[in-house]
Amino acid sequence: MVEKLAGSLPKAELHLHIEGTFEPELIFSIAERNKIKFPFDSIESLRAAYEFQDLQSFLDLYYAGMNVLRTEQDFHDLAAAYFEKAHAQNVVHAEIFFDPQAHTARGIPFDVVIEGLSKAASESKRNYGISSKLIMCFLRDQSAESAMQTLDSALKFGDRIVAVGLDSAEVGNPPQKFKDVFDKARANGWLTVAHAGEEGPPEYVWEALKILKVSRIDHGVRSLEDPKLTKHLVEEQMPLTVCPLSNVRLKVFQHLKQHNLKKMLELGIKATINSDDPAYFGGYVSDNFRAAQTALELNQHELETLARNSFQASFLSESERTKYLDMVDEAIKHWRDLSQDGCCHHD
Repeated sequence: MVEKLAGSLPKAELHLHIEGTFEPELIFSIAERNKIKFPFDSIESLRAAYEFQDLQSFLDLYYAGMNVLRTEQDFHDLAAAYFEKAHAQNVVHAEIFFDPQAHTARGIPFDVVIEGLSKAASESKRNYGISSKLIMCFLRDQSAESAMQTLDSALKFGDRIVAVGLDSAEVGNPPQKFKDVFDKARANGWLTVAHAGEEGPPEYVWEALKILKVSRIDHGVRSLEDPKLTKHLVEEQMPLTVCPLSNVRLKVFQHLKQHNLKKMLELGIKATINSDDPAYFGGYVSDNFRAAQTALELNQHELETLARNSFQASFLSESERTKYLDMVDEAIKHWRDLSQDGCCHHD
């Protein structure tokens, strides 16, 4: 029965790249609409390319896919497809990364990207009751100057963006490279997050904490290599947005059974489960919950903790957070009642 709980719990998704939700069927549909020749001749041949050796081999395909996104309607359709899937996976709140540099570098205006995403977000609130926030990420393999230009372009959309983040190729691109950009973002009222400790070393996590002053760490799975850092994360209750299926697909762990998520929970780290780039990594957020539960034999208490952590680590207001935590409590009570009755519970 515990595996059923993994899917049925209400949850917040805090580590989700909207460009990474681009399913092959939609890529081909939008490519056709925009009359763009795509380097793969079929959905099957594109899916067959999803065997990644590392982060870079994934990124190469990821950028090829997003090249077909050109219009406000394209960005709307991309986000709308994600929200539909998220609703089916019991996501009630989503904090969504987007990569403006990957689009402005292709000549797509910043406004086109954010207008399309915002429109889909508003519709999802009406259609599904899903609340959402946008997090603008800087590509860390680009220059700090390019990041600063992107930040300046975004300032007029300040009320639509809750935080800035840092993603793309981690190794050789330490967080400190973006100190000035993050200082300016915080001065303009934005929160900060950063990918760190996925392929990069624990030292990158320290830099994200001390130099970029982040509110949470994206990935952070290599933090456990540093006992002092591990202790700090527990003491500060610094959230880690962990992405189990992504970590296996990108060879951070060879098998899900080797993942350190359960260890994090045992140590008292505020870990959350997320899907990262689900179209490429084989599962959305409840799929990640179920896979982690099975591989790591997560118990009922651990699943409940993960669901609660997702809201506690979010950028929701206190009143919104309380509302969602109450929703989790209700779902747990309902599940327990059904378990005691011996009924089948459908997620």
